[in-house]
Amino acid sequence: MSIFAVFSQARKATFLGLGLLAAALLSACQHTSMSGGGPSIDTSKPVPVALLVPAGSVQPGDSVLAQSLENAARLAIGDLQGVVIDLRVYDTAGNAETAASVATQAVNDGARIILGPVYAASANAVGLAVRARDINVLSFSNNPTIAGGNVFVLGPTFENTANRLSQYAAQHGKGNMVVVHGTDIAGDLGRNAIHKAAVATGATVAGTVAYGLSQQGVIDSIPQIRDTVANTAASSVFLTSTTAGALPLLTQLLPEAGVSPANVQYIGLTRWDIPAQTLELPGVQGGWFALPDPVISQQFRTRYSAAYGGAPHPIGGLAYDGIAAIGALVGAGKSDALTGAALTQGAGFQGVGGIFRLLSDGTNQRGLAVATIQNKQVVVIDPAPTSFSGVGS
Repeated sequence: MSIFAVFSQARKATFLGLGLLAAALLSACQHTSMSGGGPSIDTSKPVPVALLVPAGSVQPGDSVLAQSLENAARLAIGDLQGVVIDLRVYDTAGNAETAASVATQAVNDGARIILGPVYAASANAVGLAVRARDINVLSFSNNPTIAGGNVFVLGPTFENTANRLSQYAAQHGKGNMVVVHGTDIAGDLGRNAIHKAAVATGATVAGTVAYGLSQQGVIDSIPQIRDTVANTAASSVFLTSTTAGALPLLTQLLPEAGVSPANVQYIGLTRWDIPAQTLELPGVQGGWFALPDPVISQQFRTRYSAAYGGAPHPIGGLAYDGIAAIGALVGAGKSDALTGAALTQGAGFQGVGGIFRLLSDGTNQRGLAVATIQNKQVVVIDPAPTSFSGVGS
């Protein structure tokens, strides 16, 4: 079956495209956060910021990603008003040891905060390398297991997405969920995120079914998924799979087995609109998934393309977000702008995909829209919030 094209053996700690706006603090309720360390800065002078990108890596695509991150960071710097950022770019070669070495060099060169790197192992190594120097790291990873201490992850997390979708499902009569996940690390993390989100949002996990990482493994799981849905009277099936993995096959075989999307809501933990060809699949029609504010996201892509002659990398906008947060805090004119306590202020920031804020555990919360697929088109059914007032505050 060619519909089941690829299973990723190891998923990178990166995802998704986001979207735009100025580096302005959002007005919202304050979120209690732990006070964290960080350097004192002179806001009357240019603030040295180190950007760590995977240039020099042998991994395909890393050079394009590196350039996109730098481009997005410079685009953000151009949008700042009254704040001067001294951006210094360092190449990590996509390697943890190299990343730690250049991070140390960056701090020796005067960097007051580090933006990047991309991969989880590198971000963890960088955090350890500069922890004693009291420097915070805004990494582009989405792996929550490395977050904490002086390391923050800017990438979209499973927990944030699971919370958004579980809450929406519970509010719309689809909160009795069967979780379907792969037996890899990403599948396990996705399953755990959904279970945690169900507790927090009033949804219920009626059952959990795992599938092996092969075409036959998926096929073999279908009867168990069908029976679990029937025996628990589940109102939804929450799938952790990606469009490059098991999603096409699952959404083909489940309706054939009697788990009809007309009766059971399909929900996806990952983006179902990337790549665009996924929208053509019959099985995803009517499914729910979450995404950054599409209007703001498109604004960023348009501005980036106008500036650089091509589309940004799907996660290139994370560099814009990092500069937006730094610029907003420095613009307030306080010497403690880059401390953990300042970075985790509850009002959050405006980024390329809408609002986001950094949490005291090193993870992040992003304002996401809930979308469905109708007639092979993405349709937003619940808009992304515009502030964090009343959203987990």
